[in-house]
Amino acid sequence: MSVHQQGSTSVLELHGARTGNCLRAAIALNEAGLSYRIHHVDLRGGEQRSEPHLALNPRGKVPVLVIPATLATPMRVITQSNAILFYAAEHSGGRLLPAEGNWQRTTALEAFFHFTTDVIALNGAAFGLQKQGHADAAAELTDRYLAAIDASECLLSDAGFMGSDDFSIADIAAFTIIQAVNTHVAWTRLPRLSAWRDRIAERPAVRDGTRAFDKT
Repeated sequence: MSVHQQGSTSVLELHGARTGNCLRAAIALNEAGLSYRIHHVDLRGGEQRSEPHLALNPRGKVPVLVIPATLATPMRVITQSNAILFYAAEHSGGRLLPAEGNWQRTTALEAFFHFTTDVIALNGAAFGLQKQGHADAAAELTDRYLAAIDASECLLSDAGFMGSDDFSIADIAAFTIIQAVNTHVAWTRLPRLSAWRDRIAERPAVRDGTRAFDKT
C-alpha cells in the first residue's frame, strides 16, 4: 500500500520531480512506512528557482524534504537525497539499516557508498560534461561507472541484497541508478545482479516510490 498522498495534509512534504535523486528519496520514505505529501516541482518551468523553493533550498535543487514543526521542534528541511535516505532509515524501526554494532551495517554502508560515489556521482558528472560538449570525457566517466556497476555483483549477499542479508538503503541507491542506465548494463554476464533487480522492482514500497512523482 502506498503511503504517499497527492493532496492531503501529512506529516512530511517531499518536493521534487521524476529524477533519480527524488525517486530514491520517495522509495526510502515508502520503505520506512512514513506518510508524506508530494509537492511537484516543475523543473522545466524553472520552479526550482522560484522564491518559495529557494526559501527551502537556496541552491535551487530537488529533492527537498520538509519536516513540519511540532510543539517540541521547529520546522526542519533536508535538501540532500542521501540525507533523506538516512532520515528514513532512522525512522524505519531498523528496516533500512542494520543496528549499530552489527557488522552488516558496515557492509551495507560499504555497498551504499560504492553506488553513491563510484556510480551515481560519476553518472551525474558524465551528464554534465555531455551537456557542455565534452563527449570524450563524458564517455570515459560512463565507462567507469558502468564498470562499477559490473563490479557490484560481488557486493550481493547470499540472501540477495546489497552488502547485507536484508534490504537497506544500499539497495535503494543501487536500484535507482541501475534502473536509470539499465539499457547500458551488460545483463547477460550479470545473472545475479539481474535477478536482484527483478526482485527489488517487485517490492510494493519500491513500486509506490517509483510512481510517487507521476502526475494524477
